[in-house]
Parts: sequence; C-alpha cells; structure tokens
Amino acid sequence: MAAKLGILAGSGELPLRIVEACRAAGRPVFVLAFEGIADPARFHGIAHAVVRLGAAGEGLRLLHENGVEELVMAGAVSRPSLRSLLPDWRAARFFARIGARALGDDGLLRALIQELEGEGFRVVGVDSVLGGELAPLGPLGAVRPDAEAERDIARGLEVARALGALDVGQAVVVQQGIVLGVEAADGTDALIARCGGLGCAGPGGVLVKIAKPGQERRADLPTIGPATVTAAAAAGLRGIAVEAGSCLLLDRAAIAAAADEARLFVTGVAPS
Repeated sequence: MAAKLGILAGSGELPLRIVEACRAAGRPVFVLAFEGIADPARFHGIAHAVVRLGAAGEGLRLLHENGVEELVMAGAVSRPSLRSLLPDWRAARFFARIGARALGDDGLLRALIQELEGEGFRVVGVDSVLGGELAPLGPLGAVRPDAEAERDIARGLEVARALGALDVGQAVVVQQGIVLGVEAADGTDALIARCGGLGCAGPGGVLVKIAKPGQERRADLPTIGPATVTAAAAAGLRGIAVEAGSCLLLDRAAIAAAADEARLFVTGVAPS
C-alpha cells in the first residue's frame, strides 16, 4: 500500500482534488486544515483536523498520531490574522533557527520543507500526486494569441522573471505593453480582480504566470484552473500565458472549455 499522505490544506480546490486522486488510487489520506483559511466543512467524511497556522507543535503531533508518512502542501494561504500567526514554542523555535534566511515566500517554504523532513516526513510535490498535469507548450483551446498579445506576453515574462528573482510573486498582468499589476502577498486571484478596473480601451490585458527562478517545486508551484479563466474573463482580460512544464493545470479539459466559451486564450510558453 502507498504511504499515507498528509495534506497541509489551504483554500481553494487543490486540496480536494488531491483527496479525490488518493481515493481513486486507494491511498490513505489525512488532511490538516489551517484554521480560518481552509473550510473544514469541505472535508466532511475525510480524516482531518483543524489547526491554527502558528500551532506547529499541535500540527506535528496530529500528523504523527495519524500515521502520516508523506506530506504535500496544497491550496492558497492568505495573509494570516495575528491570532493565527501567534507562534507556539515549536514554531518560535523554527523562526529563531532560520533567522534572516527566509525573508521571502520561497525562502520560508524551503526552510519549512527542511524542518518537516527533519521530523521524518517526506515532502512531495502536488504534481507527483496528481499525475504531473503540467502545462504543455502552445494553446490549450481554440483561441490563439495574436501579434499584440504575443508582445504583451513577452513583456509579462520579462517583468515576472524580475519579480521572481526578488522572491516577490509569480504573476503579472500586461495590457498593450503597460503593466497593470503584479502579484504580491494577496495572490493571483486578487491580482486579476485588481486589474479588472485598470484596463484601457482596446484589446484586454494578458495574465502571465511563471515559476520563480530556482522555484522549490514541492511548494507553491504555479497553478491555474477553470476558476482562473472565469476570473480573467470577468476582469476583461484577453488571455493567460503560463510557463510550460512548470504550471500545474487543475483539469486541463475544463480549462480549455472555459477558455473557448469566454473566447480568450490559455497558452503555455517556453521556460527561460
């Protein structure tokens, strides 16, 4: 039997998709849902527990008690409240040890993975659990970017790579060469929403989403799903470009269908 998988669950569809994949494979699973971030009601009938984000000691105890051998991080983690972030002794020891080594998201996640593996867990990537459904090169649906959209994609890649090198974010929205917004701590969905009211006349903007240079692929892998397409269309964007081989697709067929229905493109672009 496959090793029991523990899901460190944030918000969104990804944790449930992993649960479904484990059920289909007959793999035992345990969900550790972060309080105030993941909705525990969504895990009804699934072995799970709810833990405050800063309660590392309790979280580790629950994982060990439930026989978890492998761990996967799944779902968005929004900016936590002061109460949820208040560290217990175990979390405080972790932050004291890493000091200034983890100033950005990627540095923090690398340190967290090292800490979890030091506890005896094997940390795996979402793509390895879901079968490696990563974006291919080229369009997913019938709509293709035109010459102007290709120029916006090129500009977006340039800006996104600079952001990633600074460990700031993975995504940017560009319209007619103008950067409408960049991803920060609020995430891609908030970026799309913010840019909805910033566009100028003419063809809509393009969302460009890529992995950071040296991305830790077992955590925070760039991800899009049908909901991303729906949000992009509602914001007046004309398309989405993601890095081929590095962006996880949550239901490729549904993404393509949503893109065709909205008459916008979703395309994979070559990595740098």
